[in-house]
Amino acid sequence: MLDVLQRQRQNYLREGEVTAATRIDRLDRAISVLVDHQQRLVDAMSADFGHRSRQQSLFTDIAASIGPLKNARKHLARWMKPEKRKVDFPLNLLGAKARVEYQPLGVVGVISPWNFPVNLTFTPLAGVLAAGNRCMIKPSEYTPATSQVMAEIIASVFDELEIAVIVGGPQTGADFAGLPFDHLLFTGATSVARHVMRAAAENLVPVTLELGGKSPVIVGRSANIEKTTDAIMAGKMMNAGQICLAPDYVFVPKENIGEFVEATQRSVKKMFASLIDNDDYTSIVNQRHYDRLNDYVEDAKQKGAEVIEINPANEDFRQQPHHKIPPTLILGADDSMKVMQDEIFGPLMPVRGYDDVSEAVDYVNEHARPLGLYYFGTDAREQQRVLSHTTSGGVTVNDVIMHVAQEDLPFGGVGPSGMGAYHGYDGFRTFSHAKSIFTQSKIDVASLAGLRPPYGEKIEKLLKTQIGK
Repeated sequence: MLDVLQRQRQNYLREGEVTAATRIDRLDRAISVLVDHQQRLVDAMSADFGHRSRQQSLFTDIAASIGPLKNARKHLARWMKPEKRKVDFPLNLLGAKARVEYQPLGVVGVISPWNFPVNLTFTPLAGVLAAGNRCMIKPSEYTPATSQVMAEIIASVFDELEIAVIVGGPQTGADFAGLPFDHLLFTGATSVARHVMRAAAENLVPVTLELGGKSPVIVGRSANIEKTTDAIMAGKMMNAGQICLAPDYVFVPKENIGEFVEATQRSVKKMFASLIDNDDYTSIVNQRHYDRLNDYVEDAKQKGAEVIEINPANEDFRQQPHHKIPPTLILGADDSMKVMQDEIFGPLMPVRGYDDVSEAVDYVNEHARPLGLYYFGTDAREQQRVLSHTTSGGVTVNDVIMHVAQEDLPFGGVGPSGMGAYHGYDGFRTFSHAKSIFTQSKIDVASLAGLRPPYGEKIEKLLKTQIGK
């Protein structure tokens, strides 16, 4: 891996200026490989998950990867333009100039996760390639079929000195994180991110960490409950809740909990008349995560929570060829329960009641800052109160997850949910070096202002104007 990195860096340095035409060509090839091999990728993802919705894979992993690449291609020329900056008085009057030029960093490492294995590999490439970098990718070992297909199809259109895909297990990932990249992007669990950041620090590699956390939903009294549950459950059941931005738990006014439960049941039934043999409903990725989620449910039951399994066709989930879990509401969940301690990453939904919205705000602030936060309601004052009194990576109002789909918004976390951001122009800047350039005027300003020894009356006058209230 180190040999590949060194050869990529040497090749990048020999290339010199990375032109817009070269960057667009690389973006075009990334788009073409997704278009040409979409079926192989969809089949591989389904094999890795046991079952994964074909339309979902096309939507969340293929189309949602092509969109950012096309967006970067469209705006690249504007992004690459040097930015004029102001020059301080009196140099601005004497012909001095200042600008910022965005220069490629060199070689960027990308460690991508299993839950959206294609999207979270190719979406970062939009910024990485637009910024003119080379890239090394370590995809997840938990989706081996997809990782192998990505390695093969990327190699079919990119030289290894442009993009290299490294497949392997946990030790390969640990070694990868310790390489002396010019920047490293990691998407995954907060617990793993600590090890990644520690490894990167050995070489002072700057990192962007896209993590997760327990993204809360706050339902105001002004919310339309039916529309709210439609939106929440569409987000919660996509990829069977295996989304870093999935709504993790919901705060509902106490007097509306019964109505919320009934509306949630109707929302699920509208989308999924059945679940086990429904091609639209994705399986939990493996036995370990399936067991973990079922353990959360049993733990909540034993500690007094009311568990409501939403099973429109009354199917027996003990008899199935995959690892599907029905959407499950957990009422009365408290912090002693595992489901409220860890990021769920599955179709379980704790529901908590409140008397005043300040209780929900206080709860969010007493816990780790989440990647996303969702507010439902039409009360503008309450909405502003929730948004201004909480801190999260991003927010969607009257829906869930959708802020991540906006290419002109930076996507990133805060605190335990991550650091740094990418997408669109923000991704271009993340993977670029902002080089400050100052051009002095033709006039010998230093001599005129007495800025060089021997110092005298001129600099004394200048200092008097500079020092003071």
